[in-house]
Amino acid sequence: MIDVNEVEFTAIRAQGPGGQNVNKVSSAVHLRFDIANSSLPEHIKERLLAMRDQRITKDGVIVLKAQQSRSQEANKEEALRRLRELVDSVAVLPAVRRPTRPTRSSQRKRLDGKAKDGERKQLRGKVSL
Repeated sequence: MIDVNEVEFTAIRAQGPGGQNVNKVSSAVHLRFDIANSSLPEHIKERLLAMRDQRITKDGVIVLKAQQSRSQEANKEEALRRLRELVDSVAVLPAVRRPTRPTRSSQRKRLDGKAKDGERKQLRGKVSL
């Protein structure tokens, strides 16, 4: 579904522990995916742009950072997997909720419970002789 040619990868240095290897090897990956200029269907583009996600910039570019692995290739695969998950989560339309009314018995149970609670609280008052 996602064309790999539309994805831009940038190698950067990873953060965190790792000693000298972290300081000299650019194994982390920044993935950039421009939603508006992609070949995704229009309804998916609209839903992606409507998401309130910190990984999507105001310009409509998805930015993902992958740095789990020591290998740059594995980090690229991880970033692509996360991009696919993000797009797939938007591709599934949520079920339309049809409002329903509470049944008569459930209304009666609720009101009976409220009455019982009120009676119980009335009995907590001071005892008068």
